[in-house]
Amino acid sequence: MTKAFASKNVNIHGNDKIRTPQIEAFRALESHYKDQDKIQKEVGIILPVGCGKSGCITITPFAFKSKRTLVISPGLHISSQLLKDFDPSNQTMFYRKCRIISDNNYPEPVEIRGDDANLSDLEEAEVVITNIQQLQGGHENRWLKGLPNDFFDLILFDEGHHSVASSFMSLKKHFPKAFIVNYSATPLRADGQLMAGEIIYTYPIFKAIKNGYVKRLKAVQLNPKTLKFVRDESGVEVEITLDEVKKLGEEDAKFRRGIVTSKETLTTIIDASIHELNRLREETGENKLKIIASALNYDHCRQIVEAYRARGLRADYVHSREDSAFNQRVMNKLNQHELDVIVQVRKLGEGFDHPYLSVAAIFSIFNNLSPFVQFVGRIMRVIEQNNAQSILNQGVVVFHAGANIAKQWGDFQQFSEADKEFFDQLLPLEDFTPDKGGDTRTIEPTFCDDTDKIEVKSQTDVTLEEISLYEDTEALEALKTLQRKGYSEEEVSLAFKSLEPIYVTKQRERQAKRSSLDSLAMNEARKLLGEININPNAKGLDRTFQKTNLIYVKSLIDKKINTLVSMPSGSRSDFSRSQLDMIESNIDKIIEEVSEVIKNGKN
Repeated sequence: MTKAFASKNVNIHGNDKIRTPQIEAFRALESHYKDQDKIQKEVGIILPVGCGKSGCITITPFAFKSKRTLVISPGLHISSQLLKDFDPSNQTMFYRKCRIISDNNYPEPVEIRGDDANLSDLEEAEVVITNIQQLQGGHENRWLKGLPNDFFDLILFDEGHHSVASSFMSLKKHFPKAFIVNYSATPLRADGQLMAGEIIYTYPIFKAIKNGYVKRLKAVQLNPKTLKFVRDESGVEVEITLDEVKKLGEEDAKFRRGIVTSKETLTTIIDASIHELNRLREETGENKLKIIASALNYDHCRQIVEAYRARGLRADYVHSREDSAFNQRVMNKLNQHELDVIVQVRKLGEGFDHPYLSVAAIFSIFNNLSPFVQFVGRIMRVIEQNNAQSILNQGVVVFHAGANIAKQWGDFQQFSEADKEFFDQLLPLEDFTPDKGGDTRTIEPTFCDDTDKIEVKSQTDVTLEEISLYEDTEALEALKTLQRKGYSEEEVSLAFKSLEPIYVTKQRERQAKRSSLDSLAMNEARKLLGEININPNAKGLDRTFQKTNLIYVKSLIDKKINTLVSMPSGSRSDFSRSQLDMIESNIDKIIEEVSEVIKNGKN
């Protein structure tokens, strides 16, 4: 094994294609690894949404000179995104895009997903990417039970605030010698538990805003002058002032729920979010800007969608109660800019990326900072990269004073590690008074005990170079010859570009060999029957007369294949690359043996 992470010289320090937080995080990890007095094997890196966390993960194994790295995500979507940054066959993979590696020899990646990988793939890999669900079950897990405890020397957890969960903890115990790095936009879980490990680097949100990595944000709080409400248990109407609204929002969970579900307050949040969307669209001239709304549950989703649609906006929702086809249709409409509003219940969370979401309307309850930061993160991704002054890079968070969101916004400011002046400049909180003219808005929330839980789900050194053919006499004459034959310059250019080799990973190579093994056996069976002049669709070779001649001969070939590589029936997903190569090189001998069996049986 080449040990690419330990042996390769990589372009990281001083690389202007890498963002400042990525370089600084890499330095912090290098220092931690080089400090031999460090006994802390688990550390954390905090990077806001949009600051290059995935890229940081791809370069981290070089800081540790890793032999073999395991990269874990909390779900399939993020795992697929991470694979793209490690995958050499992806032309925009991180090492290539940012010129981290100058030659064409990249660390060997393998993805664990269902039966598409096997143990031999892992043994050949230098980085293994998967989601935590694939590795659940502790020592009995199909992947873990065959691996020694030093198989991985580095484990990277994306969205590392999840890494204190039991499934992650059992994984850590299985590889006790491995260094562990947790990455997250917030060190807190939804249950308030702190992310494991010492935080050795954090990049403040206010710096991310100043450098144009994320949108400039502001919060808009809806402040009624007074509010009237009725508690179901008493039936007595109560009128309270704005200060009392805020106080009840902090102390009374039922009050908070009534605020975000009652028709009166719900419509004020909707109206304010539409006001902000229209303002942003008018200022920027960009009509693709959209609202994302957080709801409490399935019925609440539909209630909010209906209210937006009633105001002429194209709105829809995604929810885990709906099937994947329904949700995908909605996401397609979002991506094709056929929606103005997308409503969800913690469905569009970690890893979701749609930069045109610019207004976050909060109709749900956030009792902890982490889910709040995750939701606000949906509108933080910039439309124009690295341009802090772009008018397109603005985000607005809209909420009601009685929902206790101002407290989370304050914690968000503190978490940004900015000075007070930056709070005012970059994370302002503005008041929006819906009851103009001093009228009292009467709200009658119905406090119901909804039990629904919130889901809140191989050639080397091949280079391309542009050459001006018109400065080279020989080349110019060649071009003229091609033109005389009817080829355009564009066709010539396209022909040369098509010659660029596509990188094939060892895992994909094995998968391709494995997927063609069945058709190889079937084709050889057909050829053999043709050579000895036996009807493939008739029966007779099988003495039980259950199988056609073709299927019977193929089964003989399959058995010979399994015997050759000493593997039992039904285990082909576990065939290694070397075993598949052995089968290919011995297929003629196998067919010869099967031919003798048939001839002897026929005689």
